[in-house]
Amino acid sequence: MISVLNPSMSRIHRAFSGLVMTTGFLAASVLVAPAHAEVPYFEDAVASGSLPAMNDRLPEHPHVIDFAGEGKEIGKYGGEFVTIMGRSKDIRMAVVYGYARLIGYDQDLNLRPDILEALDVNEEGNVFTLHIRKGHKWSDGEPFTAEDFRYYWEDIVNNDELFPVGPPRFLFVGNEPATFEILDEYTVRYSWSQPNPFFLAELAATRPPFIYRPAHYLKQFHENYRDADELQAMVEERGLRSWAVLHTDIDRPYKLSNIHRPSLEPWLITTEEPSDRFVFVRNPYYHRVDPEGNQLPYIDRMIFNISNAKLVPAKVGAGEVDLQSRILSLKDYTFLKQSEANQNYDVRLWDVGAGAYAALYPNLTCSDPVWREVLRDVRFRRALSLAINRTEINRVMFFGLAQPTNNTVLPKSPLFKPEYRESYTDFDVKAANQLLDAMGLDERNGEGIRLLPDGRPMEIIVETSGENPEHDDMLELVGDSWRQVGIKLFVKGLQREVMRNRAYTGETIMSIFNGVDNGLATPNTAPDEFVPVLQDSLQWPKWGQYYQTDGEAGEAPDMPAAKELMEQYRKWQTSNEAGQKQAWQAILDINSENMFSIGLIGNVPQPVVIDKDMRNVPEKGIHSWEPGAFFGIYRPDTFWWDR
Repeated sequence: MISVLNPSMSRIHRAFSGLVMTTGFLAASVLVAPAHAEVPYFEDAVASGSLPAMNDRLPEHPHVIDFAGEGKEIGKYGGEFVTIMGRSKDIRMAVVYGYARLIGYDQDLNLRPDILEALDVNEEGNVFTLHIRKGHKWSDGEPFTAEDFRYYWEDIVNNDELFPVGPPRFLFVGNEPATFEILDEYTVRYSWSQPNPFFLAELAATRPPFIYRPAHYLKQFHENYRDADELQAMVEERGLRSWAVLHTDIDRPYKLSNIHRPSLEPWLITTEEPSDRFVFVRNPYYHRVDPEGNQLPYIDRMIFNISNAKLVPAKVGAGEVDLQSRILSLKDYTFLKQSEANQNYDVRLWDVGAGAYAALYPNLTCSDPVWREVLRDVRFRRALSLAINRTEINRVMFFGLAQPTNNTVLPKSPLFKPEYRESYTDFDVKAANQLLDAMGLDERNGEGIRLLPDGRPMEIIVETSGENPEHDDMLELVGDSWRQVGIKLFVKGLQREVMRNRAYTGETIMSIFNGVDNGLATPNTAPDEFVPVLQDSLQWPKWGQYYQTDGEAGEAPDMPAAKELMEQYRKWQTSNEAGQKQAWQAILDINSENMFSIGLIGNVPQPVVIDKDMRNVPEKGIHSWEPGAFFGIYRPDTFWWDR
């Protein structure tokens, strides 16, 4: 019997089970004899003796996927599927789509062990015992054991040269780091004196922390395990500064820039950058099987073609992909449906999990002192929101299928209140003008543009990541309506990294980006996106940096509302479930009243194009970064070709 979550951890399980709360003891399926003696893709390698037989490659207890519960059917081996990415950096989406995690969300957003065989959490939620599958191996055939967790904890995140600021924050409770223990070769434990409500959700994240590393491979690049002269020679050969830079460069489990690094993912990258075509091949030691014992994935190869984002809809319409959602948007739907008759694909519309399709982020920590004071006045942010004609955006850009909304939780969230979505979203030029006048911003130049307190015209430069053309189109409409209240809008397109760095340093006044990822939050979901604890939050990057660096960089929150958010965040971390819900509601109330971000439009369906011969892809799904990993929770390793 394989335990998943024991009865004593029911409260902790509920804390991370998403929309459905389950409790008690859950058992995995019983593995039956494999239907195939070998995966056809590996038959020659097995016959030559260069690869062990399938049963010798699998863990003693593989992860048996519940096909009945997920509405899937037993598939066939073979083939490849093609998708398109907009830039070579997006090869990391292979980690997202593969969604192999220590624990991960299922289709009902319950947490289940995946790479792990079992997970035990005590009643207090401060002791987590991880059980590794015996016989599980890295993609190069080397054992996956407790040593890989120890190496990460002792030799990476607690090494001053590799991690100068110490382990990631989710491995702390307050200022207390985890106590890490190896109980045996296949069992490790993380514990704290107080509950850690972040630990499980972080392990299941779309971008996981990888608290394990292939120690057998990485030790050759670490000063503790390699002769100093040999290591220095490797550093000099690559023209790097130190062994730490070399180690970091070699060890990129998310970016996939090192094709030689062993992996636990379903498909392994085989193409080095630069390239416009990246090939991933099946992992011979992958840990999942179907109910009949067939090793997954079914499909042998995954192909990422790189293309200019503007060309992607046309390429999809020409039948050049097998599975595509990335870069597509609702404006492409009509064209794709028209092309459907001439191509062998279906166009499906999936729901989205983001709190808004797009939102404006006034940078409350910008460096310009005049703009900072203006942006921090809640009347200004409310006026900006009231001066946006969201109904026009919906009608012009989304065929009326979307919904005007703030950047907040969705109606499917148990935390939802209508006012969160609706406050200050009516198009009311008169009310907006009154708010701006009341601020003393009543002087205008000859063009009718209001003047800032220092006499400069009120010209707001909104910076974009350059990845979504619809953001530019929305800003054009926003600019038209803002002009009616005496504000001029300019658009500045940048690369995402440049845009974020400008926001971090305070150069950005305002930006546009996607809404909050987790619009499906529950009381026990970490409210990080709604409080100033993340540098990536474009409305307060310096406050987030301050939190993430323990005050060594950035700025401490100095607005009363921001301080109250942090107080509620601390209450959420230390409360029971009822207290967590109270803290969440207070956090959402504060966000609703203060308009820290300004949602534009939401409930925009996501087109998903799927080849008609591809099976086990759901007809209807939730297209969400977090939680969900887009296709990840639907397990692309179970997709197969019916040809």
